[in-house]
Amino acid sequence: IRFDKLWKVMEEKHISTYRLRESCGIDNKTIRRLRANENMETKTLNKLCIYLNCPLEDIAQFVADE
Repeated sequence: IRFDKLWKVMEEKHISTYRLRESCGIDNKTIRRLRANENMETKTLNKLCIYLNCPLEDIAQFVADE
């Protein structure tokens, strides 16, 4: 799963990682994991979708392994 779309949505909505941490309750470690496309808990994805007011497919994308 890749989270490249998340950063585009945040840019479009003028939301910084600082604002995401403060308003959404996501910590620095989670931001780092999102940037690295590492495993993410569904409750975190749920928080992001609610805060950004968007469906999961707007912030995450499945990419098959080679």
